[in-house]
Amino acid sequence: MFNLVLFGPPGAGKGTQSIKIAGKYKLGHISTGDIFRSEIKNKTPLGLKVTSIIEKGELVPDELLIDLLKNAMHKFEEINGFAFDGFPRTIKQAKDLDILMAEEGSGVTLTLALEVDDDELARRLLNRAQLEGRKDDTAEVIANRLKVYHQQTKPLIDFYDKQGKFKSANGTGSIDEIFAELCKIVESYID
Repeated sequence: MFNLVLFGPPGAGKGTQSIKIAGKYKLGHISTGDIFRSEIKNKTPLGLKVTSIIEKGELVPDELLIDLLKNAMHKFEEINGFAFDGFPRTIKQAKDLDILMAEEGSGVTLTLALEVDDDELARRLLNRAQLEGRKDDTAEVIANRLKVYHQQTKPLIDFYDKQGKFKSANGTGSIDEIFAELCKIVESYID
């Protein structure tokens, strides 16, 4: 099994690229953001619980995430692994993911980080807010989300680098240029 963690700051293009990678390499695409948006849209108890958390730009509690991930993983059949989009976001979540993957008889193969500067991210997120009408992409929330990313998610670089499972890629350019760069990195890890 090839299991990829794609991470980067909000607006770096994780969703777009992880879907393309999952499709090309026949991986199950697991997006915590998509899972939460679906729960919120369907007004499930979980959706109602996390709405206020997400609208503030804060992270959802780990226990909820792990349960959701496990359920989502078991919905896939005949895949070559998983592409995790937006998870893990903290060291604790990375350790929880390692435990979950070990229970499934697997592990994280590669962690790829999309690198984009904060000014470009803010521009992309504000543009996305206008196009999609997303309430979680206001200037104030964006600033908080970037702060949370730098404080809590960036330490994952060292965590995965020490395991020899970390690579970064430029997240600026056309979608196809970025995808081509990511594919070169992925293919260097696939047996």
